[in-house]
This record gives sequence, C-alpha cells and structure tokens, in this order.
Amino acid sequence: MATKKKPAPSGATLVKRSTNKSVGASMFPWIGLSLIIVLLDQVTKLTVERTFAYAETVPITGFFNLIKVYNPGAAFSFLGDASGWQRWLFLGIAIGAVVFCLYMMSKNATQRLFCFALALIMAGAVGNGIDRVVHGHVIDFLDFYWTGIGHFPAFNIADIGISVGAVLFVLDEFRRVNKS
Repeated sequence: MATKKKPAPSGATLVKRSTNKSVGASMFPWIGLSLIIVLLDQVTKLTVERTFAYAETVPITGFFNLIKVYNPGAAFSFLGDASGWQRWLFLGIAIGAVVFCLYMMSKNATQRLFCFALALIMAGAVGNGIDRVVHGHVIDFLDFYWTGIGHFPAFNIADIGISVGAVLFVLDEFRRVNKS
C-alpha cells in the first residue's frame, strides 16, 4: 500500500536538516595521510628488522648512518631501563593521543594546517604503538651525528611524524593567536 506525502501547509517553508556529514567526510584525507605514513613507517622498520643485525651500522654519509636499535622507552630512551611496565604506559598514551587527534580533527576538520599536524602526530603514535604491541619496543634506525659533538638518538619515520606534527601544531597555534 503506497502512502501519499502530505503537502506542506500553505505559507510554510520546508527546512532541510543539516546532518553535518561534511565535517566527517573531510576527516578522510587526514586519516588517509596517517595511514600512508604508518605504512611507510612499518615497511621501513620491517626492512631494517629483517636485513640488519642488532646494532649493525651502515654509514651513508659523513653525518648519517642506518642502524638497528631498540627503544623500550619513549623519546631519548626515557624510562627505557624500566622493568617492562612502560610498554603498556606508552601504548596507553599512544591510544589516548589517537583518540584525541580524531576528536580534534572531527571538530576542526576545515582547519588544514591543524589537521595536517594532528594527522602526523596520530600516524607516529600508531606506528610506534604497533611496535610496542608486536615487539615490546620501538625499532629505530635513523642515526644522525656530528663529528666532535656526537650522535643524536636514533629515530624512525613515526618519530619524524610526531616531531614535525608537533612543530606544525605550535606554528598553527601562533598563527591563530596572531589572527586574533
């Protein structure tokens, strides 16, 4: 049985409700960017894990090596010598960061630099989080150094995402403050 729609009362205007789908839809490029960075991070770590012995160093330039090292801690091996509980702490922080980034992207999807920064941070959190779940530590392999000064702590693609994302996040905030 077909039902007929009742016409709108005369003089009434029909208003289409906004479903706010444009905000959710505009998150997809940022999530896609994050997934690409996570994939690049995991492929490079897998390659290093399979082709290098632990602590093996391959000189590339006068200031850069590839090296395979493990970091059970956070940045600069913070809490790296703890008894193992830090694995779950840092995994929890990574999960919290991902949830926060997704929430902030959904609320500010039209702010491109802000969302770009969050996508990079989120990718780094996911990439290093995967390492913590699978290996119990993060695989680092990029080793920069300066003669007479020493080596910067080794890092990976996920760390680059977090660092660049954090810098862009701060720049975006400065930009916002200057506009107001």
